[in-house]
Amino acid sequence: MNYDQLKLENQLCFPLYAASRLIIRAYQDDLDVLGITYTQYLVLMVLWETDELGVNEIAEKLILNTNTVTPLLKRMELMQLLSRVPSKTDQRKVMICLTEQGKELQLRAAQVPFNLLKKLNMTMTEAEIADALELKSRLYKIINTLEAGENKSE
Repeated sequence: MNYDQLKLENQLCFPLYAASRLIIRAYQDDLDVLGITYTQYLVLMVLWETDELGVNEIAEKLILNTNTVTPLLKRMELMQLLSRVPSKTDQRKVMICLTEQGKELQLRAAQVPFNLLKKLNMTMTEAEIADALELKSRLYKIINTLEAGENKSE
């Protein structure tokens, strides 16, 4: 039997995985200055867009399990970036809100995406960056397709 389907070079997932790791690494210097991890940065971006969300809503937006998000939120609360407060409409539900420190971090983080683009501009042409934006659109299509399949199996 031929096992070409198992060659690393024939996998869709490997270049996605490698690109993701390398992009996160490219962000690292900026995130270190902010004192946060990449996953914490993602949580903050969600909250900067819509403050006061439930844990489930944050987990859903980030395509993470709540058992992954909950300890992360607790660490961020200890860092005084956010607070966990009871919902005004449902006391059983905990809402995640930015603290003043978390809100102020947005100003300092505003340059992070531009710094990544600068790093990419050093090695990519405008056409290649346009292709990357098209790839982003296609990746969201893959994400949506896989999520829809996951939801069917639940």
